[in-house]
Amino acid sequence: MKTVVLGSGGWGTALSQILCDNGHETYLWSHSPAKAAEMARTRENPLLQGVHLPESLHITGDLGCLRGADLLVSAPPSFAVRETAQKMAPYLTEKTVVVSVSKGIERDTNLRLSQVIQEETGNICKVAVLSGPSHAEEVGIRLPTGCVAACLDVDAARFVQDAFMNDYFRVYTSGDVVGVELAAALKNVIALSCGVCDGLGYQDNTKALLMTRAMAEITRLGEKLGGSRQTFGGLAGMGDLIVTCTSMHSRNRRAGILIGQGKTPREAMEEVGAVVEGYFAAESIHQLSERVGVEMPISRCAYEVLYQGKQIRGVVAELMTRAKKDELLETAWL
Repeated sequence: MKTVVLGSGGWGTALSQILCDNGHETYLWSHSPAKAAEMARTRENPLLQGVHLPESLHITGDLGCLRGADLLVSAPPSFAVRETAQKMAPYLTEKTVVVSVSKGIERDTNLRLSQVIQEETGNICKVAVLSGPSHAEEVGIRLPTGCVAACLDVDAARFVQDAFMNDYFRVYTSGDVVGVELAAALKNVIALSCGVCDGLGYQDNTKALLMTRAMAEITRLGEKLGGSRQTFGGLAGMGDLIVTCTSMHSRNRRAGILIGQGKTPREAMEEVGAVVEGYFAAESIHQLSERVGVEMPISRCAYEVLYQGKQIRGVVAELMTRAKKDELLETAWL
């Protein structure tokens, strides 16, 4: 089977390695021909240092690699998904399956990224999503990992499962595209917030409180938009939240630590040196929750710190002293 991964970040590169390991004819496309040439020469991506890329992996900056692909993996940063979808659209057929692996909500439109792809490609083919607790750095060295392939079409979800699943990468299937995508986007905001807690010197109690209550508000929004509560308690929900909030592999957590230590959001992102999706998602999620009328106090406070310059300790005090009618009754965690 011919597979193409669009986007040569760490995650796209790790996924291309999985597809090679599974015996597929695999192409990794970079928007930068110079980067593609350098990766082809060194057989290494600087974002996955120490991981030798398979000799069978075709690395290119030529969009012609899309011709005749059975499976296209869309793996650019969230802000580049629409542009990438426009580029892939002329090469799609009704038999192509597109897998969105980027995590975020599009700014201003508040669309999920699979919706952006569908909008730009005219719904010519099936679009699935793949998400879960999966640091590229660990997948790159073939550590046991689990993800969820979600699509309304069960056959397409199983097609994605079959393409990726092997002895170190286990894939479950789901029909809940809404829940899987929203969980993926929102957890980045919470991981950034957990990093802020670390930077402030807060410890385990604080982060456990933050993660649990954040999952409650993520689930509220997800259910409002048609997602399943089960999804948020599984790999794509709580699993991805845990790994992103607790690991130094997480760019979002690392940026949050720097912000908690006094850096501005811009300074923190520059020091991390890679896309911090949680920063962009914070604005999109705030817009979305306001539009649909779902109360999300943690996400709102993250937005106020990142975009309105609110003092962090003041925001923490506000969250700790707020008293809503049912907020302090944990009869149901949601």
